Amino acid sequence: MATAENIWLQKEITLKQRQRGSHLVTNDVVSAVKGELAQIRVGVFHLFIKHTSASLTISENADPDVLLDMETHLNRIVPDVGDPNCPTIRHTEEGPDDMASHVKSALTSTSLSIPISNGRLSLGTWQGIWLLEHRFCGGPRRLVATINGAKA
Repeated sequence: MATAENIWLQKEITLKQRQRGSHLVTNDVVSAVKGELAQIRVGVFHLFIKHTSASLTISENADPDVLLDMETHLNRIVPDVGDPNCPTIRHTEEGPDDMASHVKSALTSTSLSIPISNGRLSLGTWQGIWLLEHRFCGGPRRLVATINGAKA
């Protein structure tokens, strides 16, 4: 019996700069790796963000209010320096949003693993990949996509 060839692929993706908040980036990510995904029958897609003040998550992809609500609640949990609810913070050299950004990143995710089925990400009907930008002006964000699986 023949076995399927297992392959590894890796690509760096740069997302454009976005304002602070939650941003649905599924289309940006999939567009950047469409050719690589097409090579996989069954496998795993791993996505890693190379920053400490932004993060990734999978959540609702249909109602934009969910994106706004996520930002509101993260800001309540982790306020910026200067907010009356903010505890004493020592790391303030990079601005009032920097330390809060590091905490939010630590509370959420810096990487995601998503199954690949027949050349496509196997996300649920209402699931999408989000970039959680925790800085007011964080700049472009670099992601590393690693794909492993049985060749199509």
